[in-house]
Amino acid sequence: MELLPAVPYESWSGTIPTLHRFAQVVGKVRLAASPLRNHWWNVPLHLTGRGTTTRPMGLDPTFSIDLDFLDHRLTVDALDGRRASFPLVGRSVADFHAGLVDALTAVGADGSVLDGARPFDLPDADRPFADDTEHATYDPAAVTRYWQVLSQVNLLLEEFAGAFTGKTSPVHHFWHTFDIALTRFSDTVVQHPPGTDRVTREAYSREVVSSGFWFGDPTFPEPAFYSYTAPEPAGLAEDPLPHGAGWVERGASHLAVLPYEVARAAPDRRVAVLEFYEAAYRAGATRAGWDVDALAHRPA
Repeated sequence: MELLPAVPYESWSGTIPTLHRFAQVVGKVRLAASPLRNHWWNVPLHLTGRGTTTRPMGLDPTFSIDLDFLDHRLTVDALDGRRASFPLVGRSVADFHAGLVDALTAVGADGSVLDGARPFDLPDADRPFADDTEHATYDPAAVTRYWQVLSQVNLLLEEFAGAFTGKTSPVHHFWHTFDIALTRFSDTVVQHPPGTDRVTREAYSREVVSSGFWFGDPTFPEPAFYSYTAPEPAGLAEDPLPHGAGWVERGASHLAVLPYEVARAAPDRRVAVLEFYEAAYRAGATRAGWDVDALAHRPA
């Protein structure tokens, strides 16, 4: 299939909120059942050849949760061979929540970790998943396309990761924000102000330049590639970006944004995305005082 096929936000704007909440329900289990890694690297989901996975977690039992976006099923597999599965099509978030609780229980895992679980940073954050019958739209073709695009961007980010010799995160699919990202780190410790929450302190304990992609939401209704530097160095938004990309204000900071359709219109889509990531990274890292040349990987 073509690299970066069309995936306009409006074509599946009803499915995205449902799928996002499905991912958050699974993510809540991942958060509860996996040992803490630096920068919360234990929490996100990862890509498979058919969808996404939590990877193995838990000790008694050890199990994984996989979302298959070709057959459109959720499967829970335990280390001892026990398995439970159910279809995704035609389910509300409440149905999905109940199905996952039952599936966890069937393989001997603790389904109670989802008791009272609620969305994170979404408009209905006060409503338990178990009560959400509103979000029930699931277009299988759109979900398959989402996974295909996600898989292609995953590989572009993997390629981008290979050009850096410093500390780099895995490529993560973040269930809370429903994006995919790769983060480069410096060794500089960030001194957060008093009152900074625990999540932020751990995630941004070092200076970072993060590069990623998201599918859009009601506040930004189009898919786009992005990059940001945290903490943001002074003057970052003054630096040039490739044609069609720009700096977007995000509160007191800025996000480098390359609209998906601009990348699709480029003579070489892969090159356009990688050049955008590199330009945004160099802008942030240079202004933050990183030794950009020393950190560059140049294969022999």
